[in-house]
Amino acid sequence: MRRYIEQLRAYGATFGLAASLACVVAPPQGVVYVERRPPPARVEVVGPARPGYVWVAGYWRWDRHDYLWVPGRWTPVEHGYRTWVPGRWEERHHRWYWVEGHWAR
Repeated sequence: MRRYIEQLRAYGATFGLAASLACVVAPPQGVVYVERRPPPARVEVVGPARPGYVWVAGYWRWDRHDYLWVPGRWTPVEHGYRTWVPGRWEERHHRWYWVEGHWAR
């Protein structure tokens, strides 16, 4: 009986681990991992708003050996969308990867 209970505990722990791993969202295919945290975002001077445009903030892009700043810009709102979701750096297992910004409805 004791062995049966130990087996049940082992199965339960294995199932719990598998279930928790299934909830982790994997990064997209072709993602490049960076070992260093990106620098803090730069402060940008944003000009006056333009009708039909949205400000896409600048960001740090990985360029083979180091981070490279990509300046922000005004971009036209894409037809059928209303919100720009900014890109962001995410950490996974002490490494960083970039998630592209995109339009949302």
